[in-house]
Amino acid sequence: MIIAVDGPSGSGKSSTARGVATRLGLRYLDTGATYRAVTWSALEHGLDLDDTAAVAQRARELRLEISTNPSKQYVIADDVDVTTAIREPRISETVSKIATNLDVRKELIRRQRAIIDAAQPTGGIVVEGRDIATVVATDAELKVHLTADQDARMARRGAELTAGAVTADQLRDQIVRRDADDATVSQFLVASDGAVTVDSTHLSLEEVVDVISRLAKEAEAAPRGPGDRES
Repeated sequence: MIIAVDGPSGSGKSSTARGVATRLGLRYLDTGATYRAVTWSALEHGLDLDDTAAVAQRARELRLEISTNPSKQYVIADDVDVTTAIREPRISETVSKIATNLDVRKELIRRQRAIIDAAQPTGGIVVEGRDIATVVATDAELKVHLTADQDARMARRGAELTAGAVTADQLRDQIVRRDADDATVSQFLVASDGAVTVDSTHLSLEEVVDVISRLAKEAEAAPRGPGDRES
């Protein structure tokens, strides 16, 4: 099966999706990491990120390997392990320029769908991002819109970062400004059709994983029509 988890920055998508994948024995895909990898590559090549054609060409040329093992995540771009590098503030501050480049999106969505298809013989995959339910995997058996209030999202993102790595203004930029930019090309601030909203503001990670795992088991057990994709 495919479980799609969409939502704004800092809502806990990555930790939750990894937890659900581990709990249910599924693969895991962080689609945001693919955009970060292209951002890293474009910066390494000295590209002007406003040159949409050049950046899109870099995305098409990039050799990208991303782990779908929820317990061992890595990202390799052009034979360089960028797992840590793509989480640096310079990437977070500029990744929206990549994520709003429509030609880059087209290329990365193609790659993401190929990864999802490859995971199906293993039992399925939990995919998290901005537009999984609406664009990348519209036939997902379970669609989740994971959200939390802004204060909770900023606190969570801050806790993920090394102390002193970013200022309060930079942290707000990563949450508020990035969401505003990305919302111009993705619908993730409200639940898509058929999605279940899970508000994680007052829930622990374990509680959120419990909720989504239960929903996944219910979705898997639900009868499917003749036109539904088999898992």
